[in-house]
This record gives sequence, C-alpha cells and structure tokens, in this order.
Amino acid sequence: MLTPGFILIFFAAGSFFAALAAWLINIEKTVQVSIFLISSLILLFTLRKYSLKIFKGSIHDEIDKIYTDSKIGKSAIVTKTIYPDKAGEIKAMGSFWTAVADTEIKKGTHVLIKKQESEDGLIFKVI
Repeated sequence: MLTPGFILIFFAAGSFFAALAAWLINIEKTVQVSIFLISSLILLFTLRKYSLKIFKGSIHDEIDKIYTDSKIGKSAIVTKTIYPDKAGEIKAMGSFWTAVADTEIKKGTHVLIKKQESEDGLIFKVI
C-alpha cells in the first residue's frame, strides 16, 4: 500500500464528501469541485502519515529475498547475447532477466545462474 495509488484513497474520500454536499444541498459545480479539492488535500495531509504506519509492512523484503534466492543454481537460456562489457538477457523460470557474464555467451546457450548481481534482484551473473 505504499504505492502512488495509495493517494487515490484520499481523493476518493474527497469525492464522497463533494457528492454528499451536492446531495444534501443544491450547490454549483465550482463549489463541488472546491469541496472535493479542499477535503482531499486536508485528508491527504492529515491522515497520510497515520495511514502509512498502519499499512506499512516488511513482507515484500522477505518474499523478494526468497524469490531471488530460488533462481540461484537454476538453468536458463540466453535470449540476447551476453558480452563481458554489456549485459544480455536470459529466460529462467518463465521470465526474462538481465544477465552479465565474464565471457561472451551466445544467444541460445544454456547457462547456470551463479548469483544475484544487483541489489534490486533483477540482474544475475551466469556461467
């Protein structure tokens, strides 16, 4: 829930307040838009920090570590030639990944994933 889409919750609440005001009293559209903007921004700035404390979790880090480690030692096939100075691409476990190697490895060659090369888990060293 820490994605940019999380902010949409506050705008949804602002639209609810604007709709409620329009339903209860007959107001112009400019007033409705003003109610929407003001209530959305007030909710965003007052409740965002509190909401992040509630919805923040650390499960993604653990899942990413488990998922990344599960690729190490698996076989893959090179889909774009890997050069010592330029990354290539491999297909492993049904997905495409960026890969690096110490030597040139041609497209179509079967390789073994040796280790995770980047901190984000998207680049692997192959042999």
